Amino acid sequence: MPRLRQVMKVVLLKDVPGLGKTDTAVDVADGYARNYLIPRGLAIPASSNELKRVSELREVEKRKEMREEEKAREDARKLKEQGVTIRAKAGETGRLYGSITSKDVADAIREELGVEIDRRKIELSDPIREIGTFTATVKLFAGVSAEVAINVVSAEGEE
Repeated sequence: MPRLRQVMKVVLLKDVPGLGKTDTAVDVADGYARNYLIPRGLAIPASSNELKRVSELREVEKRKEMREEEKAREDARKLKEQGVTIRAKAGETGRLYGSITSKDVADAIREELGVEIDRRKIELSDPIREIGTFTATVKLFAGVSAEVAINVVSAEGEE
């Protein structure tokens, strides 16, 4: 007669590859929990208090994520409406001495609009090497991005 597999619900105290992340409740084989996870301090048995704590942590995390997404949407609206202007030294033909990269765009957005953006989240098709108006895609949050207009002007007379 085959033995029925006993299942135990545990709360993970650390990330366990292939099983779950910290502070998640998972069902595992009883022997795996008693002989491996619990003795190594990777999990504890899921009591009603622990399950309630995990649920509260998940709610706090969800609210935080919603606030971050709302801020990202507000920043995206601001970027779409206003755009940025970057002054750069250029030759008589409009060709820049050097190029404007995503770092320069991130710095300009921070200075002009007060929005902090990681340069790695700014996508330029190519570095900007001449005067004119260009667009870049800025990824602000999962599923939230904005097209920002970049107006590159000559820095003539500024020294």
